[in-house]
Amino acid sequence: MYRSREDRAGLLALATCEELVGLADACLADAPPPHLVRGPEIGCIATEVVEPVAGDRFLLGDVLACRAEVEFAGARGWAVRLGDDRAAVLAAAICDAAAQAGHDADVAALCERVAAREAAAEAAEWARLAPTIVEFEELT
Repeated sequence: MYRSREDRAGLLALATCEELVGLADACLADAPPPHLVRGPEIGCIATEVVEPVAGDRFLLGDVLACRAEVEFAGARGWAVRLGDDRAAVLAAAICDAAAQAGHDADVAALCERVAAREAAAEAAEWARLAPTIVEFEELT
């Protein structure tokens, strides 16, 4: 289970467009249409990273992202996703607003599926990399 709105936003940003649009359509089925506070906009976000040894921060570059904000079911929802998929970011914003309005069960279920999928992908990546780990022995 995600612990905060930030966790939810991060998981919705990783969900597929099909998952998001399907859930947003289900949320919209029983409610009036959302009000677009900020329609899907495409732009660039500066990406800053921390150098791991010295801990210095530096600008890595810009990444393409899309954001949207809606008001739905009496709550505001917001989303940002990498890339230029306007439909997915709008659907994610609707899902966020639905969760903010207290209709959290379906959104939580989607977030759980995405978190499980990401954990499995990370575990598979570590399993693939494990044979390449070099361990050094200390000579005394």
